[in-house]
Amino acid sequence: MNHTRTLAGDELVEEVSALVEGVFGRLKPVVAGAEAILNSDGPVQAAHLDGLRPQIAQALGGLVVGAGFIAAPDTLDDQRFGFEWWTGNGESEPVQVFISLDPNSERFLDYTRQSWFTVPRDSGRRHITGPYVDYLCTDTYTLTFTIPVRRNGKFAGVVGADVVVRELERTVQHKLRALRGRAALVNAQSRVIASNNARQATGSLVRNPDIPSWWASGATAMADAAMTLRRCGDSTIALLVTA
Repeated sequence: MNHTRTLAGDELVEEVSALVEGVFGRLKPVVAGAEAILNSDGPVQAAHLDGLRPQIAQALGGLVVGAGFIAAPDTLDDQRFGFEWWTGNGESEPVQVFISLDPNSERFLDYTRQSWFTVPRDSGRRHITGPYVDYLCTDTYTLTFTIPVRRNGKFAGVVGADVVVRELERTVQHKLRALRGRAALVNAQSRVIASNNARQATGSLVRNPDIPSWWASGATAMADAAMTLRRCGDSTIALLVTA
């Protein structure tokens, strides 16, 4: 099978790859700011996270509707958990999101169980979680981009950004609709992010092909008369086109 020939959706793959890198690029100053605070001399307290607000505000805008830093347990000296998250469109004043950090509270959110936290923690790599319905911030289908943050070389939390799926879909829909057949952007668990047809709705699962197995085997581009499946750059998003 010749993978060097032009495959369906080249322009879309390139656009999605660029969008992903753009979101992660917006987070780099927040990562640098968080690591500077955490690796400074002396105790690090929750109030010190206020110093991240300028970088977080700069990250907001475009596709990014929420951004911030979430600390690993016991990273801060004055409280077990730390959550510095803001929402906004990059034009109006950002709004801070507050959650209960008290494990004894009925409203406590144990973010250490969320995949946007656990995957960067366990892999040491950036990650995209979703699509999932984010009832905490956006109340709609969302992708959460996260990057691990380190303190003295050890995992100390994540910096992240929220992207609303419908805005991503609006950005790429022209190229999606231009493709022949059914075309869908899917994550590594076979869940549809966006598509050009009603049968592949956001959040639905693709049963065939077996995308998780394809991903686990190296995610090498596949192409034949009935299907193309290829990764979008260095992201955990793939483009599936079927006849």
